[in-house]
Amino acid sequence: MLRAGIVGLPNVGKSTLFNAVVANAKAQAANFPFCTIEPNVGVVAVPDERLTMLAKLSKSEQIVPTRIEFVDIAGLVKGASKDEGMGNHFLSHIRQVDAIVQVVRCFDDENIIHVTGSVDPVRDIEIINIELALADLAQIERRMDRTRKLARSSKEGQLEMAALEKLAAALNEGKQARQVSLTEEESESIQQLQLLTNKPIIYAANVSENDLATGNEWVKKVREIALIENAKVVIMSAQFESELVELPEEERSDLLASLGVEEGGLKSLIAATYQLLGLRTFLTTGPKETRAWTIREGMLAPQAAGVIHTDFERGFIRAETVAYQDLVTTGSMNAAKEKGLIRSEGKEYVVQEGDVMLFRFNV
Repeated sequence: MLRAGIVGLPNVGKSTLFNAVVANAKAQAANFPFCTIEPNVGVVAVPDERLTMLAKLSKSEQIVPTRIEFVDIAGLVKGASKDEGMGNHFLSHIRQVDAIVQVVRCFDDENIIHVTGSVDPVRDIEIINIELALADLAQIERRMDRTRKLARSSKEGQLEMAALEKLAAALNEGKQARQVSLTEEESESIQQLQLLTNKPIIYAANVSENDLATGNEWVKKVREIALIENAKVVIMSAQFESELVELPEEERSDLLASLGVEEGGLKSLIAATYQLLGLRTFLTTGPKETRAWTIREGMLAPQAAGVIHTDFERGFIRAETVAYQDLVTTGSMNAAKEKGLIRSEGKEYVVQEGDVMLFRFNV
């Protein structure tokens, strides 16, 4: 299951956002630093309207969406890499996630204390990123001490040492590990380090509800940083999202439309995460269930089959495949087959977003 860690300075709206996107979560949200000590974890069903449509066509007994796990990690502060504010304890939680959602305060409210005394998203991002980089640099330097001896007699050691030297130089220049160009072999050699600044990052610009549709000057500055870092930006209002989840489904769309917004923050956040991580969704459907499956971009049909069950990959014969929109347009598998829209794909087929698939395999 994909894990996304929600991080940021204290009092920027992390726990409020977590409570909103994980509607049944009960993370405490309060107006003081270090309100969160141990990370709150919540599993969220990924919204996908295609499942409902397919379930109707197949008369499925149940719908099984794919899921994403959100981890609400306590607020970091300047000096976290030196264990200020229990920093090392919190940093260890970040190492365990696939992607980082850094919540950045882009709203002004005199009733909500800012840990540094004023709203400045550029400074806030810099504080977090410096602490993550310092923690990575310390880890890299420790690893280099152990790798130097190995590099004298081993090609693997030399390869890892070259990667570590590139990373150390970049971090000392104020860059992030994900901005460093490494070969595939070099990347594999340092994978076990789980470097914090090597993880894909999404900046969640937390705005007031009035700025949801257009953003504001603070959001523009966040976007400028994200462009340099090859990161993503999602505009959200944690407070508005927390109010939105209390409404019936039919009222949510009307309220979003009144603000000039097409979808809630959860959909935007998940879409950005999938895009950043290069993830795709394929679908299976039948009388028993309609289900979504998450795979990596570029996966071949046998690998996708293996996501369902390893036996499917081992005994893969072919995949009967139809594009979601073609299936919906024709109205049934039989109709799609009559029009020649169902394809028989082999072992070299690259699964596409929205493929509806039926795998044939030998036991």
